[in-house]
Amino acid sequence: MTGVNLHQIPICTTFEPPPGFEVERVIGPCWGITVRSRSVIGTACAGCQTFFGGEITMMTELANDARNEAMNRLEMQARHLGANAILAMRFDSGELMQSTNEIVAYGTAVVLRPLAR
Repeated sequence: MTGVNLHQIPICTTFEPPPGFEVERVIGPCWGITVRSRSVIGTACAGCQTFFGGEITMMTELANDARNEAMNRLEMQARHLGANAILAMRFDSGELMQSTNEIVAYGTAVVLRPLAR
């Protein structure tokens, strides 16, 4: 399974900036999207796991990899827009067609500055 990615800018799920920073400028919405499909073999193997119960590890790995990719693309778009942070990051997903899912990471691209001391 893919581990947690390290990002070059803060990506926060909070609406407030991290401690020690303030929002200098709000750039606006940004997002990263990936569309993933489940292979026939992967779906068959996952089906076997559902027969025995417990976690479906192949699907967990697929979901984790898709979210990591969406976050990477979110970060790339925010940096392209001139942001140095993302606030209020969320995930959304939906089925586009049978066995194909869209995963979106979205948030607000902002420019942060350190608080004056």
